[in-house]
Amino acid sequence: MAGVLYVVGTPIGNLGDFSPRAAEVLRTCDFIAAEDTRVTRRLLNHFAIPTPVVSYHEHNSRTAGEKILDRVLAGESCALVTDAGMPAVSDPGEALVALMHAHGVRVEAVPGPTAFATAVAVSGLPSRRFTFEGFLPVQKAQRRALLQALASETRTLVFYEAPHRLFKTLCDLLDAFGDRELALVKELTKLHETVERTTLREAVEAYRGKEVRGEYVLVLRGAEAETTTWSLPDAVERARALEQAGMGKTQAAKTAARESGLKKSEIYKALTGQDGGV
Repeated sequence: MAGVLYVVGTPIGNLGDFSPRAAEVLRTCDFIAAEDTRVTRRLLNHFAIPTPVVSYHEHNSRTAGEKILDRVLAGESCALVTDAGMPAVSDPGEALVALMHAHGVRVEAVPGPTAFATAVAVSGLPSRRFTFEGFLPVQKAQRRALLQALASETRTLVFYEAPHRLFKTLCDLLDAFGDRELALVKELTKLHETVERTTLREAVEAYRGKEVRGEYVLVLRGAEAETTTWSLPDAVERARALEQAGMGKTQAAKTAARESGLKKSEIYKALTGQDGGV
């Protein structure tokens, strides 16, 4: 009988965020697959967890993934971890999880801290709908194409960035999107955690020539939604077109009201001639 792959979240900074369940899974599984074995061993040593660790990262994912799969199919249980946060999210572990599913292996989540969700929560920017984009492509053409595709995105945008690329990324975002509200979130849950509310233009000026350290999460307000103003005749015309397509008057008026923002009762009266015609 095949074993289980556990996808285990680890602290993004503060070791106090490590859950008892996560510690227990790492202690009792047969082996751990880690992005950087040195980072993971520091965590394991802190919690006195003796479980053996194997390397699984972007550059060995194919060969290491097959070896891990063989062991799990033979009945061993494996815990997948990344250096910080939830593995398999903007992380090479995505491929290992997919490989396990492809071979019918059970995959269980042991949730833990996640930098992008935590950053959105403390940013003060709209959080009901957001899109996580991870790290932007390094290649100029790919980066430009992605930013162009995101220019009209109305959801809050979330990016990761390394300190040595931060200023260049701020410049690229300003060029692509114009000035927008921005939260620069740094070193989450660590001693020097900061949440800096600013704008793209102000951030470019503030970080020009500035030496920065630590990993950043950029939380950026989305594009303003395009608004269209419907007149009552416009809405009635839309309802008539829906009616001609086979929709009943009531449903046509309701649909036109939803699309136009006008009241259904007004559209229905005009549609049926109860208001003297439109």
